[in-house]
Amino acid sequence: MSVGTAARAEPPGDPTAVKEVDGKFFDKNGDPTYKVQDDGTVDWYTFSGYRRYHAECHVCHGPNAEGSTYAPALKNSVKNFNYAEFYGIVVSGRENKVAGNDSVMPAFADNKNAMCYIDDLYIYLRARSTEAVGRGRPEKKAAKPATFTEAEAKCMSGN
Repeated sequence: MSVGTAARAEPPGDPTAVKEVDGKFFDKNGDPTYKVQDDGTVDWYTFSGYRRYHAECHVCHGPNAEGSTYAPALKNSVKNFNYAEFYGIVVSGRENKVAGNDSVMPAFADNKNAMCYIDDLYIYLRARSTEAVGRGRPEKKAAKPATFTEAEAKCMSGN
């Protein structure tokens, strides 16, 4: 899809967590979001997103979502698109043609390392976009919820 011809979605808005289900947090719009405790402990999904980002995304988008010479800083980009738009871009890919600065993000629809953790990736990027999570590996993380382990096993096995 070309940015110049696609309708833009509403930005994600306030990332404040208002609901929690089995250790996963959601904002007032029902989109996945992060929760960082006063002592710096991040929720499990933010930590998982950090791990998956650095396994799949950092090669192009740079460490800590800060961009590179050929891919944008996702910590800034995620401020401009909501979860549905993010999901669509990851699944289908995206092509930008702007003043000779052409770029292409491949589709990740068949990549289980991205798709099984797409919420986690979005959550981590939202946390980076507000600096709620700094550069590098979060020092403290919440325990892994049993529901995460179950969903991970199901997704990775294709069931």
